[in-house]
Amino acid sequence: MRMFLKLNSLRKPSVHVKAPGVLALRWRLQRCCFCSSPQNESSNISVLRHLTSKIKATGPISVAEYMKEVLANPVSGYYVRNDMLGADGDFITSPEISQIFGELLGIWCVSEWMAAGKPKHFQLVEFGPGRGSLVTDILRVFSQLGALLQSTNLSVHLVEVSPRLSQVQAQNLTGEDSQSARDENEPAYRRGTTATGLPVSWYRRIEDVPVGFSLYLAHEFFDALPIHKFQRTERGWREVMVDIDPDMADRLRFVLIPAPTLASSTLIQADEQRTHVEVCPEGGVIIQKLTNRIAEYGGAALIADYGHDGTKTDTFRGFRGHKLHDPLEAPGTADLTADVDFSYLRRMAGTGVACLGPITQRHFLHNMGISIRLQDSPLCISPGSAAELPQRLYSAAPAPGLRYAHQPEEDGRALQIPRPAEPPAPLLSSGRHKVGEEAPSTTSGGWIQRTGTLAGEELRSTLREGVIGQA
Repeated sequence: MRMFLKLNSLRKPSVHVKAPGVLALRWRLQRCCFCSSPQNESSNISVLRHLTSKIKATGPISVAEYMKEVLANPVSGYYVRNDMLGADGDFITSPEISQIFGELLGIWCVSEWMAAGKPKHFQLVEFGPGRGSLVTDILRVFSQLGALLQSTNLSVHLVEVSPRLSQVQAQNLTGEDSQSARDENEPAYRRGTTATGLPVSWYRRIEDVPVGFSLYLAHEFFDALPIHKFQRTERGWREVMVDIDPDMADRLRFVLIPAPTLASSTLIQADEQRTHVEVCPEGGVIIQKLTNRIAEYGGAALIADYGHDGTKTDTFRGFRGHKLHDPLEAPGTADLTADVDFSYLRRMAGTGVACLGPITQRHFLHNMGISIRLQDSPLCISPGSAAELPQRLYSAAPAPGLRYAHQPEEDGRALQIPRPAEPPAPLLSSGRHKVGEEAPSTTSGGWIQRTGTLAGEELRSTLREGVIGQA
């Protein structure tokens, strides 16, 4: 399911200071899929050859290392080489179902900015912005609320590792008005300007984004970060790793390492009750960095992903052509993903901010006024009618996950994974969702109350008048 958590600063807000006192770090869970682009067979062979060479030299590799090589290798990585979004890709997401999704997040951003005391400097930061659809819809809201934001120094900052997608984003956001940095050591590797004059910058890491009051958005970003997998055994926790199948040299398999690893000794909580656990240390590091920035400079973070609150076990899987795909088959030709453990992210956030939520995307959209928005501007909805759109935004049909065929034993043998079953037909006809899964969650009761009181009638009247999001 999709969930949303909110982090607030422990300081009280003040509308008289530049650095706001109300700090929020929010996150949602979501996951859905639907598309697949034609795959390059030679690229697949190259990735597999690289992985098998690495394993032969060093032994089995962790699932985290496998994901890094397959998804983010600078030469052959899936996210580096492929256009994975859209009808010809491997998945699509909520902003492409309708522009209304992004417009409502735009209202959320303005509400947070107002609740923080309307600081003069306002950075909108998105992680993994896809084709730029979400930020485009948000900026449309900002443009139509120009009277509120006219005295604000607003800028857009995109964290994107894919050169190919950054070019698509630049074209959609800035047209021809962008250029790559001349010096590869510059923090921003691309800069441009929107048609309304807003500066847009691209970065590879959060560390390169300038500090200051910021609203951070991560929509279906954390689910693709590398995870470690662990299995409880009679002799304690052992790590699941990736090895070469001894019977088929061109295939990979999961194995259970008989001895403890550094990861299995340090990443599992002492009170863990599950028998199988997935941990994403990189996600925890990013959360800590966001928390530190928000605590010091002000802002909020909304993190949307499919996930759970520390209850699920084996969720690692692949998606190719909008269908479930064995994550070890044809590496480099499919998206790899695992449900986000929000209980882990909350622990990583620490006590410097307050975590609220999670709640479902359905509740978030409802409380953000999607019904009012549909009544005011039904003509912008495509495909389908206004009556059908909420359900397409709320959820998609659940898909079966990959599961181990048997309980692994501590003998180093392969963990057998069955061929994935065909997922049910998705309810979503478009949008950045991976096919066959429920739509994201996105808000907390605490934030909804602040929206009603602090954002005030300025935003509510704008929605009633139908100003937002005219196509």
